[in-house]
Amino acid sequence: MMLTQITTDAVTAPQSLSVLDLAIKGGIMMIPLALMWLAAIYLFIERLLTINKANIDAEPFMNKVKELVLKNDFNGARLLCVQSGTPVARMIEKGVSRIGSPLKNIEASIENVGKLEIFKLEKNLSTLATISGAAPMIGFLGTVIGMVEAFISISQEEGSVSPKLLSSGIYTAMVTTVAGLIVGILAYLAYNYLVTRVAKVIHKMEYTSIDFIDLLQEPKG
Repeated sequence: MMLTQITTDAVTAPQSLSVLDLAIKGGIMMIPLALMWLAAIYLFIERLLTINKANIDAEPFMNKVKELVLKNDFNGARLLCVQSGTPVARMIEKGVSRIGSPLKNIEASIENVGKLEIFKLEKNLSTLATISGAAPMIGFLGTVIGMVEAFISISQEEGSVSPKLLSSGIYTAMVTTVAGLIVGILAYLAYNYLVTRVAKVIHKMEYTSIDFIDLLQEPKG
């Protein structure tokens, strides 16, 4: 009697599912969600490295530029900018190359380079934002498809429908919604973090360009 009870309990005991098992049960809609997840990770890392490289301390760089410009060593100043290779340096390099032109032309040149550098910094951020919005919707679509399939299976059952069959179909369908929300939330947080970092770099670019224009307007000693 005791052996029979143990055997029955072993058969009826709930089986735990791993994350991989749940992902497989989520169906075909888990494939685009997985691709979005991988794309979000790649874009976040790639943009973070690019932004970190651009976000240098501009004060030591500008001090050296000022020193070279005041000595009329414009070639040295341009070489320093090229060696730095940052968005700020490329803006200042364009300004140094235009020294001798009217101040408005220098300002316009720096501004044009700044717009190009901002575009480069913001590259692919819109894709990350799209992933943050699309992933939950794709997850919900997968849930709807799963629910439809579950109810079709239920309608084809003869006789009474077991609660196990009903609950199994529902939780399988809900997997894609959970996955979509996870991908969407993480992508959204990553997007906002990168936008904040880009805004700091843009502020630094604007401050440095103003500092350079002020340098050109200083009276010659």
